[in-house]
Amino acid sequence: MNIKNTLLQEFKDEAAITKRFFANFPDDKIDYRPHEKSMNMQELANHVIEILGWPDFMLNSEKLDFEAGDYVPSAISTAADFQSKANELIQKSEEALQNTTEQVLEQDRWQMAMGDHILADWNKYGAIRHALNQLTHHRAQLGVYYRLNDLKVPGSYGPSADEQSF
Repeated sequence: MNIKNTLLQEFKDEAAITKRFFANFPDDKIDYRPHEKSMNMQELANHVIEILGWPDFMLNSEKLDFEAGDYVPSAISTAADFQSKANELIQKSEEALQNTTEQVLEQDRWQMAMGDHILADWNKYGAIRHALNQLTHHRAQLGVYYRLNDLKVPGSYGPSADEQSF
């Protein structure tokens, strides 16, 4: 089994689903949050978009150190800008995945840290798998935000209730 090609195809599939969520992003609801502890819609959508760039970042770095300021959140707020940023990040991540090797995926390490405190440590394959899990998780949260605002929810792994025609 070639994990590089399998991972690349999975990324392409998840990226295509994710782009559908931004086709009808509600520019007028960026401040919506379902609970005081929840991210608002703009923050959540920015996080989802950023994850599309994680494979590229992970394959071209050894770690993300929050204490060192390695992470600066995006501040995109319109459907058009989300679509543009998604296309840019998808292209970079696909190229990085195409250009990597099985050896890099299996043997090279990638960490998430807060200074000297290691939050997570994976091989690069495990780090990218985690990113894909995060993408699915946060995209589903965004779908709930859409539903709570009476917005159409795109299907992910089949049609959504908004896409069914019986």
